[in-house]
Amino acid sequence: MPPRSPAWGTPVANTPAPGTPAPGVPLAAEPGPGSSAAEAEARAAEAPTPPGGIAVPSAEPAVPSAASRESTGRTEAEAAPADREPAHALADDPRPPDHRLQDGRSRPAWLVPLVGALAIALLAGAVGGGIGYALASRGDGGDRGVLSVPLPQVDPSEGPIEAVAAKALPSVVQLKVDGQGAGSRGTEGEGSGMVLSADGLILTNNHVVQGAAAGATVTAVLQDGRAVPVRVIGTDPSSDIAVVRADGATGLVPIELGNSDSLRVGQQVVAIGSPLGLGGTVTTGIVSALDRAVSVGGETGGDATVLNAVQTDAAINPGNSGGPLVDVQGRVVGINSAIASTGGAQGGSIGVGFSIPINQAKRVADELERTGKATRPALGLSLTSVGVPATGGAVVGQVNPGGPAERAGIRPGDVVTRIDDRVVTDSDELVAAVRDHAPGDVVTLFLGARQVQVTLEGRTG
Repeated sequence: MPPRSPAWGTPVANTPAPGTPAPGVPLAAEPGPGSSAAEAEARAAEAPTPPGGIAVPSAEPAVPSAASRESTGRTEAEAAPADREPAHALADDPRPPDHRLQDGRSRPAWLVPLVGALAIALLAGAVGGGIGYALASRGDGGDRGVLSVPLPQVDPSEGPIEAVAAKALPSVVQLKVDGQGAGSRGTEGEGSGMVLSADGLILTNNHVVQGAAAGATVTAVLQDGRAVPVRVIGTDPSSDIAVVRADGATGLVPIELGNSDSLRVGQQVVAIGSPLGLGGTVTTGIVSALDRAVSVGGETGGDATVLNAVQTDAAINPGNSGGPLVDVQGRVVGINSAIASTGGAQGGSIGVGFSIPINQAKRVADELERTGKATRPALGLSLTSVGVPATGGAVVGQVNPGGPAERAGIRPGDVVTRIDDRVVTDSDELVAAVRDHAPGDVVTLFLGARQVQVTLEGRTG
C-alpha cells in the first residue's frame, strides 16, 4: 500500500528520479536536433492534459524564438539559473493545484492555516461579542419581570384625601416657641395652628403658646416658607384654646369651619399639622368615638384640663397640637390636642388621639378675639372622690351659695348619674359634658330617683 502524505492524507506515487516523468503525467517532448522552436511549442500544446484538468508545463523550457531572444536581449545560455524551475519540481508537488501561484510557484505551507485561523478568530469574536451584549442587556439572564414594563403615565385625577390636603394645607401653619427670657432653656415648644383670617388671625391650643407668658417668642412658619412673628391675643387654659396673630401677614387663606355636631363614629377624617417639627404633614383615619372625657395637663402642678373630645385613630404626634382635624370636604371639625400614651414623657401615636370639637372651640375663640378672655359654663358646685358608689357617678362635694346648683335644689352628697341623655360614670365625665355646652344653656341632671334642671352660668378665669 503506498504511503500517505502527512500533509494531505491522499496516496502519492514514489518520487521519480530527476529528469524522469511522473507516472501518468507525460512531460513535453524535448526538441531534437534540427527541430525548430515552433515545432517544439506545437508538440507541447498537443500534450495530453493529466487527470484533474491541470495542464502541466514542460519539464524543460522551449527554445526561445529569435523574436523572444531579441525582446529579452538574452540567449538561453545567458539566462540565469534562477529564472528557470525544473519541470519535475512542479510535476511532483504533492499539494493540491490551488496552492500554486499563477506563475507556478507554491504558496508557503503556513499561509493557508494562518488565514483560516484569522478568519475563525474574527468570526468567534463577532459571535462572542453578540452573545456578551445580549447577556449584558439581560442582566443575570433571568426574567426581568416588571423592570421591562414602562411606568404608567401620571394620573391627573385627584382622590378625596388629595383634594382635602390641597384645600386645607394652605391654611395650616407651624408655630415655633423660643424662650429667650430669664431662665429659658432654649426652644420651649412647637405646634400647629390654623388661619382664621387673611390678615393673620390664628387658632391653636393654649399649651402650645403658653411659654409666651414667660417671655418666649412665637413664630409662625407659613406654607409658603415665610416666618412671621406672632403675638398672643388671648388664651383660655380651661378649654386649652388660644388665639394669636401673625403680625404683618397678608393674603393668607382662612380655613373653612365645619359642624362637629354632625360627626358620626366611623366617619373618615384627616389630621394636618407639624408632628415632630415636620410641617405640612397629612394623616388620615376615622372618628373612633365621640364625647370622650379626657383629662390633660396637671403634670407640672397646674390644674388639669378636661376635654369633651373627639377620638380618632388618625396619627397625631407631638407637634400636631393646635392643627385641624377636617372632614372629607376639608372643613374643620376639631383641634388636635392630645394623645394617649403607653408611657414616657413624650410618646408617639398609638392610634388614640383626641381633638376639641370645633363648635366649642369657635365659641371660645370668638370671645378671645373680641375680649381677650373667655367664659366657661358652670353648675356652681364642686365634686369629690369620696363616697363614689360602685355603680359609678359624680358625687357632689360643695354647692356654691346662690349658684345655679343651689337654686335647682342640688345638695352635697348627691350623685349625678346622667346629664341629659349622656351617662355619667365619674367626675371627669360630668365636667366634660358641661364643657360641651355654653353659658345660659339649660341641662337636666339625674340624681338617683329625681331630676333637676339647671341653667348654666358663665365664669371667667
